[in-house]
Amino acid sequence: MADAILTLNAGSSSIKFSLFEVAQADGLTLASHGEVEGIGSAPHFTACDPAGAVLADQRWPDADLGYQPLLEAVIDWAETHLGGDALAAVGHRVVHGGADHVRPERVTPELLTLLDALTPLAPLHEPHNLEPIRAIAAARPDLPQVACFDTAFHHTMPAVATRFALPRAYEAAGVRRYGFHGLSYEYISGRLAVLSPRLASGRVIAAHLGNGASLCALQGGRSIDTTMGFTALEGLVMGTRCGVLDPGVILYLLQQRGLTPKAVEDLLYKRSGLLGVSGGLASDMRTLLASSDPHAREAVELFVYRIAREAGGLASSLGGLDGLVFTAGIGEHAPQVRAMVAERLAWLGVELDTYANARGEPVISTPASRVEVRVIPTDEEAMIARHTLDLIGQGARQD
Repeated sequence: MADAILTLNAGSSSIKFSLFEVAQADGLTLASHGEVEGIGSAPHFTACDPAGAVLADQRWPDADLGYQPLLEAVIDWAETHLGGDALAAVGHRVVHGGADHVRPERVTPELLTLLDALTPLAPLHEPHNLEPIRAIAAARPDLPQVACFDTAFHHTMPAVATRFALPRAYEAAGVRRYGFHGLSYEYISGRLAVLSPRLASGRVIAAHLGNGASLCALQGGRSIDTTMGFTALEGLVMGTRCGVLDPGVILYLLQQRGLTPKAVEDLLYKRSGLLGVSGGLASDMRTLLASSDPHAREAVELFVYRIAREAGGLASSLGGLDGLVFTAGIGEHAPQVRAMVAERLAWLGVELDTYANARGEPVISTPASRVEVRVIPTDEEAMIARHTLDLIGQGARQD
């Protein structure tokens, strides 16, 4: 069997990648990571080793350069960097798997057709996830590819947690709550089982707080509820996304303010959230925390308020709370936000150790806290690589 897995996470103007070497005992070691940014304007490819040292830096002047030559450049570099090792497969993050795709799947033309049909459910994400898959299939048809779905982890949610109060014909057409950030939550669930089996078997809220943000209620390591729903707009305030919103606001924007559906989409996805509430100051929590602007303070306050409000709802879904896990960019690196959230959740029994929180230690609650609070770095790429290795390995054994 070949000796490396390449993972890709494609967006509208960038592709993030990681290269993992496969050890003898099927272990995975990060060899390098990087990004192709500026797709559609001025493509720029960088690759770094695990310590952050730059291994490659390339720019293209052609703004019209498509995915295929850029991905070929990434794969060519990866294979050169591997030396004697060979590339076994490419694993992809695919945002939406719908109701039917509840585990990673090897990419086939038939699967791509099925995923194309899900594009209306994630119009800003799904096409960008699928385009690199097609580009690699055209350039390297013999290279196995695996699709890992961000929605799959949440398929364990009970029907009552997935249902909207709409006529059933819409649910039959796919209008339901799916949940996202599933690869991150799956990783956190697995790490928690290693770090604290007792806590992992209980009632935990995992908080994936980054530019995109959500919460997940974990019972025995399985998702039973989450804050994102039909799309990645629902739930918490995010960097540029609004989070939960009265549907009447959409009607008002369309009927009274004369916005087109496209303009509403742009408003809710790209101009709202922390950016909108801060008056356009920033979508980056670091900038907002450092600012004395009252609008910045209000944006942070709303961000924290919504986290605590939604956490209370998830605690109800769980029937209590044993643990709280912070992860992702803000969750891992913003002790001030963690402290503010903990203060609002004191009624649930959350008591933070100020010193441990400031230092970002793995456990940041006091011994007396009824709720154990942890900080666990997430690694969606490692999750994708593991799924890809498992699936390709199964195929190799079956062959």
